Amino acid sequence: MHPFPHRYQVSGAAQPEGTVQLSSAGLPSLATAPPAEFDGPGDAWSPETLLVGAVANCFILSFRSVAAASRMSWLSLSVGVEGELDRVEKVMQFTQMRVHAALVVPADVTVEQAERLLQRAESVCLISNSLKASVTLTTAIRVA
Repeated sequence: MHPFPHRYQVSGAAQPEGTVQLSSAGLPSLATAPPAEFDGPGDAWSPETLLVGAVANCFILSFRSVAAASRMSWLSLSVGVEGELDRVEKVMQFTQMRVHAALVVPADVTVEQAERLLQRAESVCLISNSLKASVTLTTAIRVA
């Protein structure tokens, strides 16, 4: 890992109508638009879906790291995140992120060990740790 602090740069560009183009050095551009809930087309990534997606992505990458450090083998992980946007004291903000993780582990891994590492991944996820919204984790573990 590189020494801290890390810096990430993203640029955005738009015309009066249409999508917002996001770009970052070395990455493909990404077209974004308001979600349907804000009268957008609903067919492009939005700031809201990107944020919820970042929580899901960070959880998975955190779990990979935690499992590797613990030398726990696993077969698959699927994560669903529901972000709840609400008005709090006249300000819109995400108030809740509900993370559901479904993990499949080999027979030599106990459910207790897998659960402990899923909980650890949630606690070290830097994206959810950076949010005001509360984060809850539910898990489903299946031993193959």
